[in-house]
Amino acid sequence: MGLMGRFTTIVKAKASKALDRAEDPRETLDYSYEKQLEMLQKVRRGVADVATSKKRLELQAAKLEQSVEKLDGQARQALQQGREDLARTALERKKSVQLQLQSIDEQRAQLQAEQDKLVIAEQRLTAKVEAFRTRKETIKAQYTAAEAQTKIGEAVTGVSEEMADVGLAIERAENKTETLRARAGAIDELIESGALTDLTDGRDSIDRELEQLSVASGVDAELEKLKAEVGPGSQSSNQIGSGEEKS
Repeated sequence: MGLMGRFTTIVKAKASKALDRAEDPRETLDYSYEKQLEMLQKVRRGVADVATSKKRLELQAAKLEQSVEKLDGQARQALQQGREDLARTALERKKSVQLQLQSIDEQRAQLQAEQDKLVIAEQRLTAKVEAFRTRKETIKAQYTAAEAQTKIGEAVTGVSEEMADVGLAIERAENKTETLRARAGAIDELIESGALTDLTDGRDSIDRELEQLSVASGVDAELEKLKAEVGPGSQSSNQIGSGEEKS
């Protein structure tokens, strides 16, 4: 399989997965049920159409039977009046009408057989559709219950896609927090060590070092001055005082 073939397979797999996620089996079941109802309705219309055609033939046959009786009476009346030729004409017409009646009876028998078949098919299809409706409602109820149970389980365990997104967000927030805390700690260490330059201080490193030396020199001078004022005896008296306290 070439690169294009593998790409096509991947696309079809992803499309099928997306379709499976988007498809709601309850909607599919309802759609199938509607199609079966439409089919059942067509069968019922077929039964009605056949019954209507058969009824028309029956009405036509009734008129022809009346015509046969009339022609038979005309033939008898013509013979009574000595008109054999007229009687023969009436009998010929009677025979023609009887042939029409025979054809209508055959058609009516065929329609009756077709109607019987359609009635049986309609009854079977009605039972099938009703059984499907019952099964459909059962499956829909089971699916709804399973869906609710799954959502509850996902919410509790946090395995749903939404909860996974929340978990990733929390993880990213924690990572950012740790990064900021580490950065703050590093900055504090740099400030304490003096390695980090105060950007608001316009002096360079030499100026700052000279200032530190000046401060240290001032402290030393102040310390010597303080020693001169206090005198060396203070330290001896302190030591003596400490000794007396010990005794």
